[in-house]
Formats: sequence, C-alpha cells, structure tokens
Amino acid sequence: MAVITYREALRAAMREELQRDENVVVMGEEVAQFNGAYKVTEGLLKEFGPKRVVDTPISEAGFIGLGIGASMLGIRPVMELMFWSFSYVAFDQIVNNAGNIRYMSGGLINCPIVIRGPGNGGTNVGATHSHTPEAILASHPGIKVVCPSTPYDAKGLMKAAIRDNDPVYVMENTILYNDKGEVPEGDYIVPLGVADVKRVGTDLTIVAHGRAVITSLKAAEILEKEHGVSVEVVDLRSIRPLDEETILASVRKTHRALLVEENKPFCGVDAQVAYIIQAKAFDDLDAPIGRVSSIDAPQIYCKRMEDQQLPHAARVVEAALKVLA
Repeated sequence: MAVITYREALRAAMREELQRDENVVVMGEEVAQFNGAYKVTEGLLKEFGPKRVVDTPISEAGFIGLGIGASMLGIRPVMELMFWSFSYVAFDQIVNNAGNIRYMSGGLINCPIVIRGPGNGGTNVGATHSHTPEAILASHPGIKVVCPSTPYDAKGLMKAAIRDNDPVYVMENTILYNDKGEVPEGDYIVPLGVADVKRVGTDLTIVAHGRAVITSLKAAEILEKEHGVSVEVVDLRSIRPLDEETILASVRKTHRALLVEENKPFCGVDAQVAYIIQAKAFDDLDAPIGRVSSIDAPQIYCKRMEDQQLPHAARVVEAALKVLA
C-alpha cells in the first residue's frame, strides 16, 4: 500500500470519483485556480476543467444552495467550506433544506450532496474559525456526518459519502492534513456507520472520533508503558449513522469506558454515546463512564491556552486512571 498524507487521500478520493462518475463536481471557495485553501483540491482544475471544478463567490448560503439544487437534479456536488465555522450562515440550506428534501418529497427526490472542510480548533485562528459542529448537525434526521482520523479512513469515507444519496457532511481536521498513513491503491469504500477498533485492549475502552483518536492512541501507549493498562481505542469514524454495536461490544469486554472528543461537553457527541452505554450495557460497567472534551468556553486564541483547552494525552491519561481506580 502507498503511504500518503490525509490531504492526498482526500484528493485521491475526489479524483477517482470525478473519473468514475461524470455527475460529480467540486465547488467551493478557491478550490479551482488557487488549488484549495489547504491544497486538498490541487491539480483537479487542470485535470477536469472549469465545468467540473468550480470556484464560487464568498457566499456560503448562495453556493451551498446552488449545490443542493443541483443535487436534486442528479448532480453529485462536493462542496468545500474553508472552515465549518462558516457553515453557520448557510444553516437554512445545510439543515432545513438538504436534511429534509427526501422526507418532504415522500422519498421521490434525493439530495446527494457532500459538504466537506475543516471543523476543528487547535490552529490558533480564534473562536469564529474553530467550531466543531458535528454534534449540532448529527442531531438532525436526514443528515449524515463523518469524521475521519486517518488517511485510510479519509479516502474511504469520502468515496462512500460521494456515492451516498443523502447529504453527507465530512468533518476534516487541518492538523491532520499532513499526517501520513497506508492507503490502498485503487477503489475501496469505508462504509458509513461502521466504527473501527484502532487498538485492541482488555482493561479500558476509549471511544473517540477525529483527531481525538490520535490523542487517545498516544494516551493508550502511555497507559500501557507507565501503568500496565491495556486500552482498546474505538474510532467512531461515522457520527451519524452511529455504530452502537462496536461500542457496546468493546465496553462489554473491558467493563470500563472513557469518551474523548474535541467538541465542547454540553450536548456533545459523547453525551449521546454515554447514554447508549448506560442504557444498553449498564450491567457490564465496573465504573462510571468518564469524559474528556474541549474545555467549555469559546475557542481561545492564545496558542498555549488553546493547547490546554483541547484534549491532550496527559488529560486523557489522568481521566483514564480515575475510571480505572
């Protein structure tokens, strides 16, 4: 398998789908002539031309609405947001329209749109550019949300998202764009709604998604090396649909659960995961469920403080030891 970056894996997925299906188009701010704000779409304009890779005005409500309308007519748009924070001005389109079209039409009209871009803090760009809205989006029926943590998952989930007939929102992470990993050459899919056990263990289950998976894996190494604890790390990959069975199977094996996410804690993804565990695996638990999330305040601009605001390995280790105690 080739070793490529997370950024290259996303680009490979889009390139292959553009080649496979003439109805796939890429649209967004600076995706064409500038090769993408984060160079994810680099080279696609040259290869596929301006009718398939389209620069849009800086008007999220406008171009997302354009993409939704196109998707209703059979086009499969892949829309890039420079930050998911900018999606908020287009929530009527993203949530109220895209999320309800198939239901409101009695299943007669699909909305196969993908909206992708970075939804994360940790890059010192301030509170208005650092939102993690996966929990907000996933709370709406009709919407699918994925958060890849590795290049392998980034490519496989993106290809699955493009082929899906519902709106799928892909939460990327700018800090992961340069991370490298093994990615199979050629066509493969990571199905939506299937979690992945990234590390097998017996003493504690850590459930995470996005970059929190990488943080959790670092913490798991410390826990094993310094404390002799065997940690299993479950990567949700898909927030909605959510793979409950993989979570529950792991908790029933280890009897302890720690939930790690970069969302703010109030009404976060892990609030839902915690409910599922206590509702369906309460008798298997030997300790209360633990949580590590971003500290509950607008994203801090100061880098040193923001680094502490987000989950980091030391915080995860500390929380894990409390659950194990």
